[in-house]
Amino acid sequence: MLGHLGINVPDLAAAKSYYDALMPLVGFTTFFAAEDEVAYRPAGGKPGTFLFLYPAAEPSVYSKDATGLQHLAFMVKTRSAVRAVHEHVLERGGTVVHAPQEFPRYPPPYFATFWLDPFGFMLEAVCHHDAD
Repeated sequence: MLGHLGINVPDLAAAKSYYDALMPLVGFTTFFAAEDEVAYRPAGGKPGTFLFLYPAAEPSVYSKDATGLQHLAFMVKTRSAVRAVHEHVLERGGTVVHAPQEFPRYPPPYFATFWLDPFGFMLEAVCHHDAD
């Protein structure tokens, strides 16, 4: 299991605002927040990978198609949670890459939605269950 992931972002305050609203929907809570980093952990003291966000020291253009981070997938317990994340993204004017759907090319059951965060990072909410 990964202990944590660290991602540099171009605007830490904007990232904190965005992820503070998103992370509870995908089963995470704030671990801590400081001027130079923000961290989230699995909610309820559950084991899992923590996510750290840092301010980028050098400006650059991100592309999911370049070498580096392609996307982050958050496993959620229900298909309703996938749909709730999708609605959250739409309500905030986010860019949806794939609306909630089954992806038969992956081992079933695989029900997911994909979208871009404000910095272009592709994110995914996925449920590995057939029903809610």
